[in-house]
This record gives sequence, C-alpha cells and structure tokens, in this order.
Amino acid sequence: MKQTGFHRCHEMANNFKTIIYPVRHVEKAKALFAALLGEPPAHENTYYVGWSIESQDIGLNSHGFEQGMTGPVPYVDVADIQARVRCARGGRASVLQEPTDVGGGSQIATARDADGNVIGLRGTAA
Repeated sequence: MKQTGFHRCHEMANNFKTIIYPVRHVEKAKALFAALLGEPPAHENTYYVGWSIESQDIGLNSHGFEQGMTGPVPYVDVADIQARVRCARGGRASVLQEPTDVGGGSQIATARDADGNVIGLRGTAA
C-alpha cells in the first residue's frame, strides 16, 4: 500500500508551463508584457489576461493580491490534481488553495513549502 502512494506522488509532472503574476494595474501590466513578449494577449477577460507562447502560458491576475498572491506563481501540469494535493500535504506543504475550477474543465491549487515558496498545480477536474 505504501509503495502505491509513493509511486502516485512521484509520477513525472508535465512541466511548469504556466506562471501567473498578480497585478494591481492590469492595463499597465498588459502593455508591459505585450511589449516584452512581442504580441498581444491571447486571452483576456475582467480578471485574467494571458499569453500562450511556445507551450508557455503567462498570465496576469488582476485579483491576485486580493487572493493572497504575493508574487509570481509557477504552475506545474498534473494528471490528478487531487492526488497531488494529498502528496503536497504528505510532503509537509501547507495547502493554500484547494483544487478550484477555473473554467474549461481545468482546476488549480496552490501550496506553500517550508521556506515560504508558493507552488501551483494545474490539472483537469476528475
């Protein structure tokens, strides 16, 4: 039984493909990122502006500070987000955000390690 849990927690992740920045002034941040990235955002709504460049997603969250973000958060893509949250707890991380639907069948969660670093998880709803 223990071995199964070990393998479940140590399956290879699909990579850190997303980074989200909390912003207070979304229009100013959008202009800066568009200039730096060389193209306009691919996704835009009232709370999120995002780019998808060569399999890398970069987003601006206009509600990030209100949600407790203190800086950029990298998100790793995982197949089973619920299992990875359990693994994070088993690894002594503090879960900051339980898996939460963000649209399109996707869920995100965040955890804080012992040094205070925030790590995001992104997966599909089971």
